[in-house]
Formats: sequence, C-alpha cells, structure tokens
Amino acid sequence: MFTGIVEGMARIVAIVPQGAAYRFTLDLGPVVEGLKIGDSVAVDGACLTVVTLRGTQADFDVIRETVERTAFAQLRPGQSVNVERPMRADGRFHGHMVSGHVDGTGRITVLRKEDGQTWFTVEVPAELTAYMIEKGSITLSGVSLTLTEVTETSLSVALIPHTLGVTTLGAKSCGDLINVEVDQLGKFVHKLLRGYLPSAPSGSGPSAGVTIEQLRQSGFGG
Repeated sequence: MFTGIVEGMARIVAIVPQGAAYRFTLDLGPVVEGLKIGDSVAVDGACLTVVTLRGTQADFDVIRETVERTAFAQLRPGQSVNVERPMRADGRFHGHMVSGHVDGTGRITVLRKEDGQTWFTVEVPAELTAYMIEKGSITLSGVSLTLTEVTETSLSVALIPHTLGVTTLGAKSCGDLINVEVDQLGKFVHKLLRGYLPSAPSGSGPSAGVTIEQLRQSGFGG
C-alpha cells in the first residue's frame, strides 16, 4: 500500500526486452535505503517488485500487461520516474490509499500556468470518471492529488510549485500520457451499490437517474 506522496525521482538507466517482458533498471538514489530483493516500489504509480540490487540501482521485471495498461511504453533511458516505497504501518498517512494498480492512462489536454499554481486537465476514459468526484482523490503518475473538476471524459487538478519541483509532473507537456489510479473507495462503493441501483442509460454513468427516494426504497438511509 502506498500514499501517493512521492519520495523522489529515479533516473531510468536501462530498459531491456526479455521475451514478452522487460527489465527496467532504475537509479533510486536515497530511496534505495532499506529496500531488499522482493520489496515493492511504486514507479510512476505502478507497483513493481525489486528483483536485483546494486548500490543505488535496482532492477524490476515489467510484464507486457503492465506496459499495455500504463504509460510505460513511452519511457526511455535517461528519463525520470516518480518513486515511492510502501507505507510503513507506523507512519503518518499523508496522501490517500494508493494500491499501485494503475487503472489506465490519461492524456494531458490543458496545461495552464498561473502565479503560484499550475492547472492540468487530463482526458480519461468515461469508465474511470465514473469513480471520481470533485474534491476527491486521484493518483496521477504516482502523485496523490485533489480533483478540482470532473466531466464525463476529463479530470482537472491544480498543482503547487513544490509538487511540480519534486515530481515528474513539472516536466510534463500537453499530449503526454500519464498513469491514472482512481480512488479505491470509489470502486468499492460502486461495486457494493450497483446491484441496488436502477440500470443507467447507456453512456450516462453508473448512477444516472437515481433519486434519494429510490435509494430509500432500496434500503439506504432508513
């Protein structure tokens, strides 16, 4: 389990094909402290397993499924990725619950810089926005952020200079793909409720047309 509070940016040393999979070599720098072979690391929000360690460098095996579900296909040696070690059980919970299981990718369509903040609008599949709410949590490239706006096919977030400076989001441009993980709580609630809710019209989201009275009739709210 992770929190979406990035600990550092790791440089990609090598990406080597291995059959249908790949081996990523990352220079983790100080984030390597305490890691052992078999440990998990969130790399741009995707949970990967350490398979070898050499000083500050670590190797990770990445299967084709992971590459196809994430923005990893666009990564190249020399670039940087966000990294975070798993949350300690006795640590502070600074971000939100992040599993490291990327749900899909989004494409940055708007990047607007203002004094003291930068706005991102990201185009995402409608099946992902169904789990998002304004002021809810979202993970973009492993970074825990707050949603400022959600439409059927896009999300928006505002980033402070600190976040831009300590993560790879500061180097992103319009058109770039980024990894997206929706809030797990949203997925659990949706799964629990969908059997009680009326069927929604096609393309209108999982809760379209639901009223408070319909929820009461289904046993919610007394």
